[in-house]
Amino acid sequence: MGVELWLVRHGETEWSLSGQHTSTTDIPLTDHGRKRAEELRDFLAGRKFAAVFTSPRQRAIETCKIAGYGDVAVIEPNLQEWNYGEAEGKTTPQMREIYGPDWSVWTNPLKGGETPDEVGARADAVIAKSLAAAEASDGPKAVALFAHAHILRILAARWIGLPAVDGKSFGLGTGSVSVLGFERETRVIEKWNRGFEGE
Repeated sequence: MGVELWLVRHGETEWSLSGQHTSTTDIPLTDHGRKRAEELRDFLAGRKFAAVFTSPRQRAIETCKIAGYGDVAVIEPNLQEWNYGEAEGKTTPQMREIYGPDWSVWTNPLKGGETPDEVGARADAVIAKSLAAAEASDGPKAVALFAHAHILRILAARWIGLPAVDGKSFGLGTGSVSVLGFERETRVIEKWNRGFEGE
């Protein structure tokens, strides 16, 4: 099997449920989010990876641990979620009350936050690090990345050569698994947003 990046979005939190933008705010999983992480563990069934990287936020770390990879995971700062600046803790409807009905995190500047291209540069760094880990492995060539919706959507866009902002076209649910890989020498999305029963 060729090189693959397995993208795992953390399980549900109170803010993912409410639609609040969550980046630097370090909140835990809900009980449902922990159950989803258990389903991830069953789905992954001890699959071996060349490396496992996780965001430094507790919701990603907790998902990673419950899924069975806490003992091998390495914290990767570049996997932390998009810094939303002024939108942190606010929903899109709340931001639209301030900036108008067309406001979007993808298209409007975020005071105190990152641009899509800045997040894209972090995603590029994660891709390079993941490819290096896979190529250095004498065993499995897959790398697992436990992180957040927007950083993983942007990472997928960058993987297939799209601008970071095109991550807006890749919806991603909590507690989901996606796989990026190769078809011959072309980077492709092999599987996307694999959810679980009981959603």
